[in-house]
Amino acid sequence: MTPIPVLPVAAPPAPIASFGGDAKLRAAAEKLEATFLAEMLKSAGLDAQDGAFGGGIGEEQFTSFLREAQAEELVHAGGIGLAESLFNAMKARADA
Repeated sequence: MTPIPVLPVAAPPAPIASFGGDAKLRAAAEKLEATFLAEMLKSAGLDAQDGAFGGGIGEEQFTSFLREAQAEELVHAGGIGLAESLFNAMKARADA
């Protein structure tokens, strides 16, 4: 069996507290990135795993919870940089 290579982990974003009054903007930017990533995971077919939760009427709902949790963890691990770009754009607009 071939070992799975370990990829370097991106540095997590700076804590929200370090942004002072910009905490709400940072949180909104991170939420938008998580929502975007959840949709990308859905498009990538994460919800196509039939029977991952044993089937049944609630499987689709629970799969969406899993997808959202994974997207939030991706953001907390550094994300794809979308939250930082969104934060900077919202900050510039708020300061103008």
